[in-house]
Amino acid sequence: MTTMYDVADLAGVSTATVSRVIHGSPLVRPDTQQRVRAAIEELGFVPDGSAQGLSRRRKDIIGLAALERGTECSLLLTFGQAGEHFQRRVWSLSGKVDGLLVAEEIMPASRLRSLAKRIPVVVIAGRPGERELDMVAVNNTAGIGALAVHLIGGHGYRRLCFLAGPADSPDARERLAAFLRAVGEHPGCHLSPVLNGDFSEASGAAAARALLARGMLPEAVACANDQMAIGAMREFQRAGVAVPGAVAVTGFDDIYASRIVTPAVTTVNQPLRDMGRKAAARLRARIEDRGLPPRAEILSTHLVIRASCGCPQR
Repeated sequence: MTTMYDVADLAGVSTATVSRVIHGSPLVRPDTQQRVRAAIEELGFVPDGSAQGLSRRRKDIIGLAALERGTECSLLLTFGQAGEHFQRRVWSLSGKVDGLLVAEEIMPASRLRSLAKRIPVVVIAGRPGERELDMVAVNNTAGIGALAVHLIGGHGYRRLCFLAGPADSPDARERLAAFLRAVGEHPGCHLSPVLNGDFSEASGAAAARALLARGMLPEAVACANDQMAIGAMREFQRAGVAVPGAVAVTGFDDIYASRIVTPAVTTVNQPLRDMGRKAAARLRARIEDRGLPPRAEILSTHLVIRASCGCPQR
């Protein structure tokens, strides 16, 4: 197993310097930091989490204990903003677990593949076309395509808006690309504007305010997820704009809230529970047999028609 001494030898520094870089100390020159991190990357070194915790008197881990029927294991969770700091935290976490479930695009593909050489990794909702890692994702293209056909062919909407998700999300990029293609296949349809959100309800509300400020509303606003759709819909309603009377709003995910708001949100269902179950099963299989060939599993999506698109309430 690679040690801190190996990293120090490759980088041409002391182990103390390696330790300072791992802990984010500002006392190390940028060129030295870069050299140490390159060595860590090349060797696949993962710092020991317990040792780091002792040196800092804290572990940056919160525990949750609960009864589970049918299996025994411990689960560590980490959430953070995209960037180098969070990537280092994920690498640190990998020293404490038998395997990792990774959601979306938390680090560059090359670095994630390096991590997968160290411990078993399964990616949930990763990059389309990934061939070197185990991945479980959904068919965003088919789901968005069915939604676009319903809005354009079923309702005859021609002036459309798309509220995209964050650019670092593979799901968001795939849904935007699919909607652009679908609109392009229907002459006479116009997609204007494409707005950017962050998958939050607040960003959906902000997008609605931006559309209201333009004066002329589109006939339909397709959102890359349900939370943004709910935020946009509520903001339109606060402004006295009827949904779907004046503007239709749709989402993606089929979360519980999309079913109980008024009007209920027309959306695309993705099998979130199945995705989690299959990803966990694949990770356990990978832990037991590191020689398994990588596999990408794409799950089906389907259109769920409710009232927010202009259809009668069901």
